[in-house]
Amino acid sequence: MKVYHGTNTIVAKPEVRVVGYTKDFGYGFYCTKIERQAQRWAITKRNPHIVCVYDYVPDPILNVKTFETMTDEWLDFVAACRHGEAHDYDIVEGPMADDEIWDYVEDFLSGRITREAFWVLAQFKHPTHQLLFCNDRALKTLTFITSYEL
Repeated sequence: MKVYHGTNTIVAKPEVRVVGYTKDFGYGFYCTKIERQAQRWAITKRNPHIVCVYDYVPDPILNVKTFETMTDEWLDFVAACRHGEAHDYDIVEGPMADDEIWDYVEDFLSGRITREAFWVLAQFKHPTHQLLFCNDRALKTLTFITSYEL
């Protein structure tokens, strides 16, 4: 399967970096199977805007968590990861909580809205996808193919 990473530099050898703010599924190397989404990620970076393309071959030995859709389990997992809680997965895959959705997650966590209200507000107009490679074992499933500049 081809996966994409939007950035501002060519990443031929991805690394897991534990820096910056916490993200949906924790620290690691994020990709997506949706090329257009990787292009949107690249545009948010300073010039140049680059999309890296990889071949991803799943390894059945790895501990993988997959969220097919946003569910209560997904919401609780994202909330925990965004608050810095660690997990034991090698790879995590599922929908992403963009900035607007994250605002709703924070409203839910603070008690300003109910879980039910979160689900009403969180309906996406377009699909999203993210694939997090959490460690070096997971990164071995990726092979750099090419990159291109937007």
